[in-house]
Amino acid sequence: MSILKTDRILVTGGAGFLGSFVTEKLRERGYTDLVVPRRRDYDLTRQDAVEKLYRDHDPAVVLHLAAEVGGIGANRDNPGRYFYANAAMGLHLIETARERRVKKFVQVGTICAYPNLTPVPFKEADLWTGFPEVTNAPYGIAKKSLLVMAQAYRQQYGLNAVYLLPVNLYGPRDNFDLQSSHVIPALIRKCVEARIRGDKQMSAWGTGAASREFLYAEDCAEGLVLAMERYDKPEPINLGNGREIRIKDLTELVAKLAGFDGEIVWDTTKPDGQPRRCLDVSAARREIGFTADTPFEDGLRKTITWYEANRERIVAKG
Repeated sequence: MSILKTDRILVTGGAGFLGSFVTEKLRERGYTDLVVPRRRDYDLTRQDAVEKLYRDHDPAVVLHLAAEVGGIGANRDNPGRYFYANAAMGLHLIETARERRVKKFVQVGTICAYPNLTPVPFKEADLWTGFPEVTNAPYGIAKKSLLVMAQAYRQQYGLNAVYLLPVNLYGPRDNFDLQSSHVIPALIRKCVEARIRGDKQMSAWGTGAASREFLYAEDCAEGLVLAMERYDKPEPINLGNGREIRIKDLTELVAKLAGFDGEIVWDTTKPDGQPRRCLDVSAARREIGFTADTPFEDGLRKTITWYEANRERIVAKG
């Protein structure tokens, strides 16, 4: 069943970091009826609130981006909350989508669902070969359970639910709170603040030996909209650019671009997390024609520029 430009599209998390780019992409493509629920109005971890959301807006398509998530420290501090919130949101949203016979349900998963020692590059078939890295396993498993649910609902009820696995995201509008942010916004904030204070040193988590792949949020939004429009199969699809960088090299690059020329001191009492992350992105190219366009240094510069322009407001929030 094709998606029409006039179909009502519900974007959970549409006011957030990734969601704001997704809603912009949808509008650029001519979709005219978007619903972006806010947490103050609908607590998606509660079944009654989700049912009310569907009754109030009657969407034809659902893009489920909303999540409770953070970096290594936040995952370590909130394992129970992250499991419950992410599992509950997906559980209620998918079940109610089935009941209301929506045309399409797009579930955004997480790279944290992959086993800790997944061979690089990560292939979608590797999802079930082992246990996730322990610091983010509750979050990763909660999200991976929604892949099983989506596939089961497709098999039994005919729900057209698809599942995407974005790699680590970065970009303007990200979360720069040092208590819950991911690595790139945390490094940007640390480097900019250290430069402004004139610090001679800056601390960074772990050893720097781990590696990550990063996807510019606007590129990810393009991939999600393409999947909504073009993909109708049960198998999950990775979204990334297929390029890997060590955290040590990333930290030095961010410091250079942010103008911090002091010493980087590695706090080895803090965990590195999963040893390596880099995706096989061939399925995304083949199935939906997606290729990430933003060069990494360009994306970092745009993110640093955005942080500096919004720094006073962000710092004032804590």
